[in-house]
This record gives sequence, structure tokens and C-alpha cells, in this order.
Amino acid sequence: MKKNKEEWHGFPENKYNKHAWIDGNPKIGEGTWIGAFTVINGTGGLEIGKNCDISCGAQIYTHSTVKRCVQGKRINKDGTINKELIEHKPVKIGDCTFIGPNSVILMGITIGKHCIVGAGSVVTKDIPDCSIVVGVPARVVGKVILKKDGVELKKL
Repeated sequence: MKKNKEEWHGFPENKYNKHAWIDGNPKIGEGTWIGAFTVINGTGGLEIGKNCDISCGAQIYTHSTVKRCVQGKRINKDGTINKELIEHKPVKIGDCTFIGPNSVILMGITIGKHCIVGAGSVVTKDIPDCSIVVGVPARVVGKVILKKDGVELKKL
């Protein structure tokens, strides 16, 4: 079966990066950059602010199929895919936030403005403005201090 020239592995081509998978209709602010091999799921509601960087390999999820899977109810009796047991919760990422390579943002999370999410972090809870987070699960390890003439990254 020949795919539409504008599709890549079933996902429509997007204006951010031809190697990024963007699903749903996320709101993505002006000046935001999205790296290759990212998975951005906006089916549960996703807002990414202005001037953000979403690094290569990052994954942002607004849904979970866990309950459907563990209950063994992926397929309905009539052969259709069971969509009723898929949970959806919106994600919001504030302006001027950096999401590091291979980071994962789980559904229902809010990340503030001017934040840094370190490479490989898994964000499982909300992150306040001007925070630096790292780890699995991600935890606050520093602050972004905005100054008139630049920025300071301060460890806690």
C-alpha cells in the first residue's frame, strides 16, 4: 500500500521536523524548535509555549493505555480497538522551556516557564517556573535566575 507523500509512518508531515511524530492537535507556540525522533502526543490536550526547545528523542504523552492493556481489553468483541479505556490528561509546557534529549513528560503534567528538564529525565509531577529538574523521576536540583544581562543557573 503506497502512503501519501505527506505522511511518514502514518503521521502527517509537520512544519517542525519531518522526523518528529506529532499526533493530535497540540498548540505549539511561535519560535519553538522540535528535534528529530520526538514523540509528541496531543490527543489529550497539549500546549507548548513560545521559544521552547524540545530536544531529539523527547517524548510527551497526554494519554495512557495502561488500564486497557492490563485488563486485556485492547480489542472489543466486535474486533474494533477499545478506545474507551484510554485515559487522557492535558500537558502544559510554559514559554522558554528546554526539554532535554530523551526526556519523557507524562500525561497531566504542567511545566512552568523558563525551566530546564535534563537529558533522560522522566517528569511525573508538576514543575514550578524557573526550575532545573533531572532524574528518574525528575526532581528539582536548581533554579534559573533571569537577569537583565543574561541568566544564571544555580544549584540548590
